[in-house]
Amino acid sequence: MSLLRNLATSLINAQDERLITTLPKAKELRPFVERAITLSRHATNLEGDDRDVQAVHLRRQAATFFHSGNRQQKVSTGRRGQERAPRTAGVLALRRLFDELGERFKDRPGGYTRIIKLGRRDGDNAELAIIELVDNRREREAIENAKKRAKAATTGKKKKTAKASKEVDETSSRRGGKKADKTDEKEETTKARGRGVVPSDEQTEDQKPKGGRRAKKTETTADEKDTK
Repeated sequence: MSLLRNLATSLINAQDERLITTLPKAKELRPFVERAITLSRHATNLEGDDRDVQAVHLRRQAATFFHSGNRQQKVSTGRRGQERAPRTAGVLALRRLFDELGERFKDRPGGYTRIIKLGRRDGDNAELAIIELVDNRREREAIENAKKRAKAATTGKKKKTAKASKEVDETSSRRGGKKADKTDEKEETTKARGRGVVPSDEQTEDQKPKGGRRAKKTETTADEKDTK
């Protein structure tokens, strides 16, 4: 019992809320510490006028799971006549159990810990394991980082999509402007531009056709037609 109390105190007071021990010890510690967490969860969910009285009763019950002080023990001394130091680790674990863990697991009906096997230890070949509290600080940080990465990726995709649509709109507006300029022209002028011919009203003096053999031939042909 003293071994389980020490392990439970070390697990709850640990900064990363995990403990490396042998697999048989971890299996024995798991139901032991979960019963204490259940008492703190019940104290958090209390309702009614006598909730304070019931909370004190539950706290005293949970104190038996830790070395949180024993007022009934006789005053004894340690080695060389020195007085035994007060046990403060159990008091701190009990305080953290009811102030923090009870609030964290108030909606969780059970399964507050998990066991992860690590293999066998060199020397005595004992099987090691990690026992840790679920929903610990490392897990919360990992979830927050994953959400941040997902949000950043979504924001980047939205920016790329907006930029691409903007470029498409600008390109289409430029094309639409050229088409609008051509639409204002006459149909004959548009056809002439398509054949590479400059319209007559836009021709310069050098570009206008000059009279020659072709002009004379055209006039002769007209006279012949009149004669016939």
